[in-house]
Amino acid sequence: MKNSEAFFVVSSGRSGTAMLHKAFTATDDVEMHHEYMVHIVQPLAVRRYLGLIDADKAKRVLAETHVAAIRYSEKLHWGDSSNKLSWLIPELAELLPQAKFVHLVRDGRKVASSFFNKLGDECYDDRSTSILRAHARDPLHVPPPPPEKKYWWPLPRQDDPLSAAFDSFDQFTRIAWHWGEINRVILAALGALPASRSLFVRLEDLRNTPSAVRALYDFLNLAYRDEHFAMFARPHNVNRPEDRLLSDSQRENFERVAGFMRERLGYTSSTEYVVNY
Repeated sequence: MKNSEAFFVVSSGRSGTAMLHKAFTATDDVEMHHEYMVHIVQPLAVRRYLGLIDADKAKRVLAETHVAAIRYSEKLHWGDSSNKLSWLIPELAELLPQAKFVHLVRDGRKVASSFFNKLGDECYDDRSTSILRAHARDPLHVPPPPPEKKYWWPLPRQDDPLSAAFDSFDQFTRIAWHWGEINRVILAALGALPASRSLFVRLEDLRNTPSAVRALYDFLNLAYRDEHFAMFARPHNVNRPEDRLLSDSQRENFERVAGFMRERLGYTSSTEYVVNY
């Protein structure tokens, strides 16, 4: 049995992962997923990031989920578009030495606004964050929360300069920290791999530049047709078709905890844009 060619779209979330899922699902010979086995992978990713489990444990779980699914796929390509896998790149890369990774980024101001205004009930709310924090600090005595999305979002590790301040962050600032940290982790993990295994792409370029879409398809060895670009021209996974600019206080807090990553990813010269639905 010949394994499918595997690829993973890693990001912060709210960056076009659902759009890529829809586009690749419509492509021949691709079995495409969006957050495959999320109820297993999301708690796994957070536990691995926080050091609550080791790499061997993470690889065993990924072998039973993603590697098994790839082995038995009937398609030539198998992909998962999932921000949860962003924390598990070294383990995936070791298990699947030929797998490729697409690092999909979007202006963090838009990401934070989207999470906060559209998915605020499932990420970094005060109660769920405090529950995970208590478990992470004393895992032997405080039981873990159930595998619901709202509970399992990474918290700063002890070596993070913002670790002490995180307890006083409001929900928006926690989300902004997440955008900066997850992209830092992705860059570090992909930087340790051969350059041929990863592609960096901005959502804004996919929406505006056909050549960026073509380069993405070429990287994944997928056949590109001119009509594919149209699939990237409008937002997907929109539970509420509205867009909000950051308030002055939100913008200040974002820059304080994640401005370094906005600069690193090349968004310092761009103004905060409005999404047209």
